[in-house]
Amino acid sequence: MPETVLLMGLPNVGKSVIFNRLTGLNVRAANYCGTTVEYAAGNMLLDGRQVTLVDVPGTYSLHATNEAEAVAVDMLQGNSPRKAAGGGHCDACPCPAGMLDSPSAVICVVDAGNLETSLYLLLQVLETGLPTLVVLNRSDLAREKGYFIDTDELSRELDVPVVPTVAVTGEGMAEVKHALSGIIPGSLPPSSARVKRETTWERVEHISQRVWKKEAEEQASWRERWGDLLTRPWPGLPLAIIIVALIFSLVVGLGMGLRQYLLLPFFRGLVFPQIELVAAQVIPEGIIQNIFIGEYGFLIKGLEWPFALVLPYVISFYAALSFLEDSGYMPRLGILLDGLLNRIGLQGTGIIPLLLGYGCAIPAILASRAMNSHKERLIITFMVCLAVPCISQTGAFIALLSARSVAVMLAVFLLGVLAMVTVALVLNRIVRGAPPETLLEIPELLLPRGDVLLKKVWLRIKHFMVDGALPMVIGVAVAAFLYETGLMVTLGQALRPLVVNWLGLPPDAAVPLILGILRRELTVLPLLDMDLSTLQLFVGATVGLFYVPCIAVVASVTREYGIKTALGILLLTTAGAFLLGGVLFRAGSLLF
Repeated sequence: MPETVLLMGLPNVGKSVIFNRLTGLNVRAANYCGTTVEYAAGNMLLDGRQVTLVDVPGTYSLHATNEAEAVAVDMLQGNSPRKAAGGGHCDACPCPAGMLDSPSAVICVVDAGNLETSLYLLLQVLETGLPTLVVLNRSDLAREKGYFIDTDELSRELDVPVVPTVAVTGEGMAEVKHALSGIIPGSLPPSSARVKRETTWERVEHISQRVWKKEAEEQASWRERWGDLLTRPWPGLPLAIIIVALIFSLVVGLGMGLRQYLLLPFFRGLVFPQIELVAAQVIPEGIIQNIFIGEYGFLIKGLEWPFALVLPYVISFYAALSFLEDSGYMPRLGILLDGLLNRIGLQGTGIIPLLLGYGCAIPAILASRAMNSHKERLIITFMVCLAVPCISQTGAFIALLSARSVAVMLAVFLLGVLAMVTVALVLNRIVRGAPPETLLEIPELLLPRGDVLLKKVWLRIKHFMVDGALPMVIGVAVAAFLYETGLMVTLGQALRPLVVNWLGLPPDAAVPLILGILRRELTVLPLLDMDLSTLQLFVGATVGLFYVPCIAVVASVTREYGIKTALGILLLTTAGAFLLGGVLFRAGSLLF
């Protein structure tokens, strides 16, 4: 059985980059037994033997304040639920065998640009007596500021090996492996294995003063100057508006360009004619052939909708989101919006899971675990499930509305923001809990590396292919079956009072309401092939925005909060979608 090494550190210190450098592509993810906290593990070769490296959730100390930090403490102490049950394997959990065994060693990542906070956690880790390797990451940023950390002196103070690294460039990774191989075979020397250590801020300050050396008079770099400006109301707020506008323009413009000039011509000019030619020769005419290549044919629409209409906006959105993440701007946006978000019961960091929700609701719900209270988590989950469109749905909205009216497209997104604020205000009043307190570590403002951005975008696109595109293709196949067998007409008649009389949409719009249960964007995409007025497009998009979350999101909410909360969200979203859609149709009919 391979030995287990834990990779620990504060959030946002470069742990994931180091993890990827050491393990390559041999990575697997799982939920920690008995919880919904996800972590990653991978194998690496160390002197010819296989070692399992576990990327532990980031934590500021071993005094856990949330579920993710509690999992980090359990992993460090070797107190996994399956071991507590007698050492057997947990059949109900997807954790790979051996991943949660007691660790043989710890790699503790320390931020060279934020030494004192990192040292506090490191001293707590050393109190466990586990063989520990200290990785001093972001050494280049320390040098840029005109100072360096004496790694030899730090090693003597802590009595453990210390290796400086620059994870984004790979600097120091070979030295990390070499140093790790020296501490795994046995325990640390007796002088350092179980020595009682003092973890106090006075001790942290003493060590910092001993190892911190100034090389030159410190001058504010462009990163520090701009990082400071971006957190102030002036010019931070105007710049935030400009940045958000630029990001939105990039997502729409780049996505539209990829769709119009690359993907649609490729599929419609090259792929679809060949598919139709082959299908016509192989499949006899009739219902079966029409299911494959008819009006809702899933060999045509099943490729066009996810890959030609939605994928372009997936690429542009994840490119923009990855840039914001790697540049360090998102925490600064959280500081700027802290005062506004406090009014609706959230701390400034709540903006991060909300932005993640525009990629997918599930990571947004999981990211809400970093909030300090159950109340904040609940508010974020309701906001995301109600009115934050995932990237597939966003792409569907843009494809549906941008060619007809950019104003209507913007109105749909603004309506979503208004609904989120409203539900947050209501929940803030009715859910008990203390006012939010913002505790936020601000990373350095960085210019993201192109190769790192490309890798991150590519990984997210692969995730979309499995969790987004494939279910969409299945939904299109269901639509084709309903249409060709006549069940669509039957459904349309059954839902006619709601769809036609209340929402003002054609009878065929009943089918998207059924498909939307599988995937939210399927509430919108079928409207592309219907001859709708601008008002009908607005009503249809509004219903799609507030309609029920897809099955995977409902399952995630059930795991996190229980069936009652999931049912409450389903009731709120469904009632809100139909109520608001009907009101908008009547208001629009009177005005226009």
